[in-house]
Amino acid sequence: LSSLNRPKTCECGEIFNINHCLICKKGGFVALRHDSLKETIAKLLEQPCKDVKLEPPLINITGEQLNAGANISDGARLDISAIGFWTLLDRAFTDIRVLHPQAPSNRNKSLKQMYRSHENEKKNAYNQRVIKVEKATFTPLVFSTTGGMGEECAAFLKHLAEKISMKTGQRYCEVIAFIRRRIRFDLLKTCLISLRGYRGKLRLKPQQLLKWT
Repeated sequence: LSSLNRPKTCECGEIFNINHCLICKKGGFVALRHDSLKETIAKLLEQPCKDVKLEPPLINITGEQLNAGANISDGARLDISAIGFWTLLDRAFTDIRVLHPQAPSNRNKSLKQMYRSHENEKKNAYNQRVIKVEKATFTPLVFSTTGGMGEECAAFLKHLAEKISMKTGQRYCEVIAFIRRRIRFDLLKTCLISLRGYRGKLRLKPQQLLKWT
């Protein structure tokens, strides 16, 4: 990583390098990466599904017995819901996570273990609540900053490609290739923003221009 036009230390005080910039919570870049994928997947779901919602609130718990570790807070939300994904009238919920393989919490795990660990964490928090209270299905969508994805996410996107293919008449291989490219470009774009920051045109006020001349 060239030192040209990049800081030596992050705003949080840590040494600025590739691994740190992809996990640092300062600046909202982690949230930007997550939200970009959330919006992309929601737009893709709008083609074959109905009533696609971003950040749908979950029904409050009213005495249901859930597993230890389940999220039972009032006002809890998931990332996306849609009707007609797995079956015709059922509602499907998804929640997105983007992991960085070189983060301290992942460093000593294989890629398969990383994905499985994050999938299980999401399912432990929401799966029973969605099934018992919402009477719906839940699928965690776990991606990595390097462009990979977990098994459940891969199965979800394959099914999405099949449904889009059936509705539009496009070949399945073309649809799944487009979905994978779109998601990887979203990841690449947001990772580059984390590393380089904003590189658009510099907009200066007249009094600021005098200082630059």
